[in-house]
Amino acid sequence: MKSWLRQHQYAFRVAILRLLAQPFSSLTNIVVIALALSVPLVSWAILLSAQPVVQQIPVATEVTIYLKPDLEAKQTEALAKQLQSQHAELIENIQKIDKNQAIDQLKKDPTWADALAVLPHNPLPDTLVLRLKSGEAQSTAAVLLANEIQQMTQVDRVQLDRDWLKRLEALLSFGRIALFILSASVGIIVIATVFNTIRLQSLTQRQEIAVARLVGATESFVRRPFLYVGALSGGLSCLLAMGLSQIALRPISEALNRLALSYNTQLSLTLPDSGDLLVATLVVMVLAATAARWSVTRQSTF
Repeated sequence: MKSWLRQHQYAFRVAILRLLAQPFSSLTNIVVIALALSVPLVSWAILLSAQPVVQQIPVATEVTIYLKPDLEAKQTEALAKQLQSQHAELIENIQKIDKNQAIDQLKKDPTWADALAVLPHNPLPDTLVLRLKSGEAQSTAAVLLANEIQQMTQVDRVQLDRDWLKRLEALLSFGRIALFILSASVGIIVIATVFNTIRLQSLTQRQEIAVARLVGATESFVRRPFLYVGALSGGLSCLLAMGLSQIALRPISEALNRLALSYNTQLSLTLPDSGDLLVATLVVMVLAATAARWSVTRQSTF
């Protein structure tokens, strides 16, 4: 066990010395990887910060009920009160649109005035507009309520305004898919960068590797420093990416917060929690170490 620890300590020291021996090259690689990692990290922060805020945006679903043309005003009032009492937990308010007021409003529009003037009677029905309360299951509740109201004998047609819900769900779904694709692309960039770095190092140290092989160095002993170089490059790149992302999030957060204020809410962009960042850093280090092993295996014959 002690021998195994000493070997890893030696490989770690050699890896640090190799990074310090070529500071410009090492720093360039770390910056390139960090810039690539910053893009999905900022996107991740925006997606995580936006999800709870989106749920607080006061954009209520509306259910428009078109009543039968022969329905009297008293029956319309009774239906509105019935809906309000039966579904008080869902309905925020009910607006009644009288058919006479509606046609008078249309006649003021020159586009409709001539067409409505030739009609023998008012073709418009009385209308009830139900504004639903905001909630997590608002979309499902709105659909169930609309289906229930459609079965009523006083109702001619029900229109559910849920386009914004579909757009919002599609936008969040697109964001998650885009983040996954972007992260996969960045993973490829990390592998390619570390692979090329280790390839150059193994080529310049081919003679050193050959000498170590002659004196009895094992395959794992020779490869281990290269793996640490890859892992350290990945870890340092993640730390730099977190710093760059934190700087980039400040102006983005201010711009998005101005948009959120128009919806009477606030938005503050922050990086994911430390646990998620730690897992992401370990994944990047494993990817970098794997790329280093792949590279040194291809470029060196043991």
